Amino acid sequence: MDKSNHEEKYDDKIWTGFLAALLTLAGMLVGAIGGAAAMLLLAPQSGKKTRAQVRRKGRLLREQTAETIKEGLAQARAKAQDVTTSMHEQAEELQQRG
Repeated sequence: MDKSNHEEKYDDKIWTGFLAALLTLAGMLVGAIGGAAAMLLLAPQSGKKTRAQVRRKGRLLREQTAETIKEGLAQARAKAQDVTTSMHEQAEELQQRG
């Protein structure tokens, strides 16, 4: 059975949107690569200094990320404990009601 005209237009819109998103992402990737290349070529310091700076900032970012994850886990554990305690209290209350 052939598709109706409406279904064909709908399919075309989906593919057009998908292709537009794909081309946008490709453009962003090309722009990011070009920006990174320009940054390296036009850097006001030597490659050795740039690499050392990238390593320092990478370590700092890694430490900050680890700290953020630890804080997030602590918050999640605290929330889980609160929920568990609340559930136990509600269960006890329901048991007392009969």
